[in-house]
Amino acid sequence: MMNELDCDYLVVGSGLAGLVAALELAGSGQVVLATKGALMESNSDWAQGGISCVAQPDDSLDAHIADTLATGHGLCNEAAVRAIIGQSQAAIRALEAWGVQFERDDQTGAYHLGREAGHSARRILHAGDITGHQVIATLAEQVAQHPAITVRTDVMAIDCVTTGWMQLPGPNRCVGAYFLERVSGEVFAVRAPHTILATGGAGKVYLYTSNPDLATGDGIAMAWRAGLPIKNMEMVQFHPTCLYHPKAKSFLISEAVRGEGARLVDTSGQPFMARYDKRAELAPRDIVARAIDHEMKVRGDRCVFLDITHRSKDFLTNRFPNIYEACLKLGIDMATDPIPVVPAAHYLCGGVEATVDGTTALPGLHICGETACTGMHGANRLASNSLLEALVCAQATARKLVAAGPVPATERPPDIPSWHSGDAVPSDEAVVVEHNWNEVRTCMWDYVGIVRTNKRLDRARRRIQNLRREIRQYYLDYLVTSDVLELRNLATVAELVIRCAAQRRESRGLHYTLDYPDMSADQPPGDTQVLDAPGDHVG
Repeated sequence: MMNELDCDYLVVGSGLAGLVAALELAGSGQVVLATKGALMESNSDWAQGGISCVAQPDDSLDAHIADTLATGHGLCNEAAVRAIIGQSQAAIRALEAWGVQFERDDQTGAYHLGREAGHSARRILHAGDITGHQVIATLAEQVAQHPAITVRTDVMAIDCVTTGWMQLPGPNRCVGAYFLERVSGEVFAVRAPHTILATGGAGKVYLYTSNPDLATGDGIAMAWRAGLPIKNMEMVQFHPTCLYHPKAKSFLISEAVRGEGARLVDTSGQPFMARYDKRAELAPRDIVARAIDHEMKVRGDRCVFLDITHRSKDFLTNRFPNIYEACLKLGIDMATDPIPVVPAAHYLCGGVEATVDGTTALPGLHICGETACTGMHGANRLASNSLLEALVCAQATARKLVAAGPVPATERPPDIPSWHSGDAVPSDEAVVVEHNWNEVRTCMWDYVGIVRTNKRLDRARRRIQNLRREIRQYYLDYLVTSDVLELRNLATVAELVIRCAAQRRESRGLHYTLDYPDMSADQPPGDTQVLDAPGDHVG
């Protein structure tokens, strides 16, 4: 018999959105928080820069909103932007009430605010240069100790379970999900009237990324297989400055370094950003990433350099202790040596269409954080707005569910059918999974990267579709493993990115194509990319 857990709220993911949702919900019912790694493993934990929030008299919410809309290149949902930024100060107070401490001036007690690209003022609250880690560590400790929260680590979500898939009468709704125990290989289910997907982004769909290995787009793929609409998947943000070193894996040089005066220079030491944008190093990420990409291709260089050697060692070790130490271990002293950097896939501005309070097209399924597309970021995310969105939307989602009250016993979800493996057998071809994993990521990097063309997208789509057919057959023939599930999700997300990119026949924000280099007034911004039903839900 398959093991089945029963709860009031199922939260999938332990980044900022998942932890906040669990804590907000825990006072109103039993919560199961499931995550495929350790409790603190998430994209949020890797966030360096901070959280954007107006916190000084010469700044304003309207200015923050204007900066966000300008960076989003006409693709933002202005109502969502206003709602999220309007709640930013209250959300920060909630974080501090949970014990999060942001850096303040020793004498005045005012926040020490950073400035990042696209912002017209200093408004980045931070905890050194490891803000995400400090926030996640504080919240994870409280989640682990809360009596109403059951934490299941090292479990991989397989698919959402819906009443439509179960062929039950009445409107379709989500009633929980299947999970794989990554160590034992056992499949179990969690039954809940409310499921929240907060599984983060999909940076690993690209060969080079600033994201951790777990960022494989699981929640997006699950939601799409359950029939939810997908929006703006072509808007993949490439962070301009990922450390370029053979021994450095996915290490990000925070945008805050440029905010403190670092200059981008070529291999001969010449600055180049002023030729691309009057804001130079403080231009939005899409502009900076394309400029670096162009410089590397024109000059034939493997990287460019980030030079902050005009700052003192004392300043750098105090402002960027983690980055300074990481570079020093690789023989790079930020105080005397320019840092070699390249762009890398960093953040997905698109995702599953959802409102600020997590509402989706499928009752019972709620989505927040990077998995969702609320319209906050539009065609390009303003720096440090990601943690803000995750925080505010998780709170809004949880508070909406709490306000709705408990689900009556007569309306509780039905039992979930036991998992059937059919004729599937254990796999003895792990090399196939590894090969396909590498092929998906290489294909996306080569053909669906910073600069795109119709020919590249068409080539990528054919290859990814062939791979998805192979992966689906492999999924059906062999017992599921976490590697196969991640590969299945990666390939799904890859095709969604390609198909959305092919539909946008213009260049806008993060989507730049040589075939349509200008932004089009004929293509209405914000179109929802509703893609055809895949036909492989649950399997």
